[in-house]
Amino acid sequence: MRPLRMRLQKMSAQGHAWSRQVKKEDEEEDPLDQLISRSGCAASHYAVQECMAQHQDWRQCQPQVQAFRDCMSEQQARRREELQRLKEQSTAHR
Repeated sequence: MRPLRMRLQKMSAQGHAWSRQVKKEDEEEDPLDQLISRSGCAASHYAVQECMAQHQDWRQCQPQVQAFRDCMSEQQARRREELQRLKEQSTAHR
């Protein structure tokens, strides 16, 4: 899959008329795509992309945007808790 930045540039250049492409073996995955994949929120991210491709108007995609935002917020909260636990464990072992 091409990096998100490239897909967004293509989307704006073509009026949002694009679709996801399969990643070629020799392409490097974009760090932002990697982050989204690791977050567990890739499905809601793709739902936003597909809605944008279909409607070409972000205002019509607000339910998908909100679902993606909620998913990422939950993931960030889990990550903060995990980091706090690790910090507490490392200070307890000293």
